Amino acid sequence: MSVVGFSGEWILSTRGSRLVAVHIKESNREPYVFECSSADKKPKPTKAENDSDGGSSEEAGSDNILALVVSPSGKLVALTDDNKRLLVFQRDPWRCISTRWVVRRCVSLAFSPTEEELLVADKSGDVYSFSLAEPEGAGLLKMGHLSMLLAVLVSPDNKYIITADRDEKIRVSHHQSPYNIQSFCLGHRQFVSALHIPSGHPSWLLSGSGDGTLKLWEYKSGNLLQSCDLRQLDQTLNSETDPNLDKDEVQNHNPGSVKQNATVCRIISSPDGHHVAALCERVSAVQFFTLDPDGELKLVPHSQLHLSQPPLDMAFNPDGQLWILMESRDVPVQVFTLRQSCWQRAADQPELSRVTDGLTPHWNALEAAAMRTTNHFQHLFKLSYDNITPYLQKKQQRLEEQQMKRTKVQEDGGKRTNVQEEQQMKRTKVQEEDGGKRLRTEPLS
Repeated sequence: MSVVGFSGEWILSTRGSRLVAVHIKESNREPYVFECSSADKKPKPTKAENDSDGGSSEEAGSDNILALVVSPSGKLVALTDDNKRLLVFQRDPWRCISTRWVVRRCVSLAFSPTEEELLVADKSGDVYSFSLAEPEGAGLLKMGHLSMLLAVLVSPDNKYIITADRDEKIRVSHHQSPYNIQSFCLGHRQFVSALHIPSGHPSWLLSGSGDGTLKLWEYKSGNLLQSCDLRQLDQTLNSETDPNLDKDEVQNHNPGSVKQNATVCRIISSPDGHHVAALCERVSAVQFFTLDPDGELKLVPHSQLHLSQPPLDMAFNPDGQLWILMESRDVPVQVFTLRQSCWQRAADQPELSRVTDGLTPHWNALEAAAMRTTNHFQHLFKLSYDNITPYLQKKQQRLEEQQMKRTKVQEDGGKRTNVQEEQQMKRTKVQEEDGGKRLRTEPLS
C-alpha cells in the first residue's frame, strides 16, 4: 500500500515495507528511511498462549505497510504492517519510540486529539486502544463490530469514535463508553471505505463508499446533509486543452472516468477548510469541491483534475498545496496549486525536486506494477442475488396462461352454444316439415 502524508514540513511516503520522510524546505536534512523488514520480530507464542487461543493463529504475512497516520500536531507518526507490527515514530529527530503487536491485521489507525491514545481498527471488526504514555503497554479492546472495519476516526472534541464497516454503516460511539451509541449515519449502498472530518468544520463528516458517492453528514445526529454521485459529476476532458498534462503525456493520455464500480478511497480537505478533494481507486482524476457552511448546498462541486495515470494517494501540505503520489519513477510526486480558481500544476518548485531526489532511490518498478493492477476493494463488493424478479416473471407468465385458458374456455363455450342452437333449429325445422306432410296426407272424413 502506498500512502503520502505530511508531518510538519516533512513529506511521508510508504512503498511496500519502507517508510521515507523527506524535508521539503531544507536540503541539508537527510531523508529518514525505515525498513519494516529490519524491525523487531514478534516473539513466538508459548504453548500456554497457543492453548488459550484454541491453537489457532493467523499465518505469517509480509512486511508491507497497511496503514499510516500522523498525529494532529504532526510530531508523531504511526504505522502498521502485514506482520501485525504497530510502530510509533517521533519527529525531530526521527526515531522509532514504540514497537508493539496487534492481534489481527489492521486496516485503519487514528490518534486521539490529545495524542494520549492510538486507536487501531482491524479486519475482524474490533477497535483496540494503545496508550502512548506507556510505549510497551498492550492494547485494550475498546469496541467490537459484527462486520469488517474499514476506517476509524476520533472527533476533534475527543468525545466520539466514528467507525465505518463493510455493511454500509457509519457508527458514532461515545469515546469513554463505546457501548453507548450516539447515532448511525445510514445511506450508503456499499461498504464505507473512507471517512474524513473537514478542517474547520468539527461537526461535519465526509464519507466515501464503494457505491461511488461522497456524502456529507452531521454525525452527532446522523442527519445526511448532502450526497454527491461522483459518477454523475464525472466529465471527461479533452487532453489537448488540459493545462496539467505535459506534451509527452498528451499522446498516451486517456482521461480517467469514474466507473460504475468505482470506490472512493481517499477524502482530504485543505488546511483552511475551504476545499475538499476526493479520489477513487484506479481512476486518473481528482474531484474537487468547495465547502459553503451558509449556502443551500454545503458541498459544491468545483472542478475535476485529470492526470496521465491513476494516482496512488494525495495530501495537502500546510500551505494548502496538493501533493499527489504517482506510479512513475521519474515523477513520483506532482504538486498542484490553486490559481485563479483553477488547480494548476507547479512543476518548477525547488521543493518538488528535493522530494523527487529523496523518493526516487526507493521506487520499485515491480511494486509499482503490482499496485497498478491491484484493486484493494474488489473483494468487498457484495454479490446480490435477485430472486424477486424471476419470481415476478414466472407469476406473470402463470397469470397470462390462466387468462388464455379462461378465454379459450369461453370461446369453446360459445361454439358449443352455437352448435346447440343450430341443432335445435334443425330439429324444429324437421318437426315442422314432418307435421306439414302429415297434415297433407290425412284423408278427409
